[in-house]
Amino acid sequence: MSEAHTSKPKVPPTGTLEGFQETIEQLYGDRDRLRGVDGTFVWFVEEVGELARALKGSDPRNLGEEFADVLAWLTTLASLAGIRMEDAASRYGAGCPRCGETPCACPSKRTQRTS
Repeated sequence: MSEAHTSKPKVPPTGTLEGFQETIEQLYGDRDRLRGVDGTFVWFVEEVGELARALKGSDPRNLGEEFADVLAWLTTLASLAGIRMEDAASRYGAGCPRCGETPCACPSKRTQRTS
């Protein structure tokens, strides 16, 4: 085995969205670019379905894994689309993007819980 295959690449810290995105790009960027946005979106939707099933279950470890998978695939899609997750998240940095309040003061019919 060559030197390149025996040493691990340095992975950026994942304590920020920027660091997480850099980590995902280093881990999977080449594969993601080959798959493209359309193929990656299919994987993302599949992971959202797995998260939906996990939300109905009772295994907190599995639930955490599914949240992580959805975040990773969403981050991959952002990278492929040229969007930095840190920039996307900043949309909510000054409060609700619609009303500007924290907590949101927008009137909404969606606040009622559905079964």
